[in-house]
Amino acid sequence: MCGIVGIVASTPVNQQVYDALGLLQHRGQDSTGIATADGSQIHLHTARGQVREAYRTRDMRSLLGTMGLGHVRYTTRGDAKREQESQPFYVNAPYGIVLVHNGNLTNTRELTEQLYRVDRRHLNTDSDTELLVNVLAHELQAQVRGDDLDPDQVFDAIETLHRRVEGSYAAIALIAGHGLLAFRDPFGIRPLILGRRATGLVGDEWVVASESLVLENGGYEIVRDLAPGEAVYIARSGEMFSRQCAEDPRLVPCAFEYVYLARPDSIMNGISVYEARLRLGDRLADTIAKYTPSGAIDVVMPIPDSSRPSAMQVAQKLGIPYREGFYKNRYVGRTFIMPGQEQRKAGVRLKLNAMSSEFRGKNVLVVDDSIVRGTTSKEIVDMARQAGANSVTFTSAAPPVRYPHVYGINMPSRAELVAHGRKIPEIARELGADAMIYQEVADMQSAILEGSPIAGLEMSCFTGEYVTGTVTEEYLAWVEANQLS
Repeated sequence: MCGIVGIVASTPVNQQVYDALGLLQHRGQDSTGIATADGSQIHLHTARGQVREAYRTRDMRSLLGTMGLGHVRYTTRGDAKREQESQPFYVNAPYGIVLVHNGNLTNTRELTEQLYRVDRRHLNTDSDTELLVNVLAHELQAQVRGDDLDPDQVFDAIETLHRRVEGSYAAIALIAGHGLLAFRDPFGIRPLILGRRATGLVGDEWVVASESLVLENGGYEIVRDLAPGEAVYIARSGEMFSRQCAEDPRLVPCAFEYVYLARPDSIMNGISVYEARLRLGDRLADTIAKYTPSGAIDVVMPIPDSSRPSAMQVAQKLGIPYREGFYKNRYVGRTFIMPGQEQRKAGVRLKLNAMSSEFRGKNVLVVDDSIVRGTTSKEIVDMARQAGANSVTFTSAAPPVRYPHVYGINMPSRAELVAHGRKIPEIARELGADAMIYQEVADMQSAILEGSPIAGLEMSCFTGEYVTGTVTEEYLAWVEANQLS
């Protein structure tokens, strides 16, 4: 999970890219980077930490040009502490290419071998983004014909890239002196949306980003989501070209985007994230009513912020008072995306405080968006009890996370997942809760997809079924042994 943005404009883009990354900060807090293109020259700045801390005035002044891209990183592969693994990644041939990537490649071992032995390319990090930009560069070099680069050559390169690369990837690249390229994997697992803004000058201005809120905030018209397998090429002049580059594309977006990752004010693949979370609450309320005796719950409380819409719907549908018992410190990052169990555990107490007046003597039903490792959940149950709760029923708007997620979310090891190998009463005991209630898988899918033509979701962490069809037990064992976090 990362946040990416690319812009082609008629004026300098450095401030626009910076502002967009601030809107995408929830998608990654490990590091950030911006690259701009000023004619044939590329300017690049990367730094560890959050956007507001990473760029000084002198950095912004050096980011010249009317084309640019940016990245906020949440580490799923490589080392979060190595600044050289911060994106964007750059290669100098052909032309000069700089690329940002959201996702996770699942055939990195094979690609690394091919790049070294066949393509004769050197890799300097463990990042799969460096793999991706080198595959792109190699395939584009093979397609270059004549004195200039045309869109068909770019799209032919992406067709070959799709045949070589496996996993999830939404990517944006600048090709120095030419234009901006954006492409999405053949299953559309990770999001990417295209926007346009009329300037009254020569040509339109364009943006491609992980979430629609970037477009709306910048005054861009939403054109559409990139289709799975599609590539879009925008020339420096503002002329836009697109082509389907995959042989058998099929849209299967990641369910976790709607459950937790995306901001609620975004629309992804035509589905409002906020409305999907309301529907998740409706479905969860039905399950709670099935397993909880009438009168056993006094109040419903969300874990702020992403579970709030679902919790409100649970309270409304069950006719139980809704209360905000946990106060959030907004200057602490999202604990799920903090690297390391101890750091997550410490982050919970820094991020949340339980108000005793809302808990004392009450039977509390806590609603969270999802439960992954259980570190946060266990601390929350302890906090509720210390604040005076009579009983704590813990509920999740998502089903049990029982399997590794290999498409761009940091869930590499089954041993880390609190639900793996445990029945629901055993999970309740592990968390210290009086009772535990999860969303059903079918209810989650129907809630997210209601009113949408999309046939299915990528739900591998809940079901163990991997949509790309190339994830084997041997690969999962290798991932666990190498701990992508």
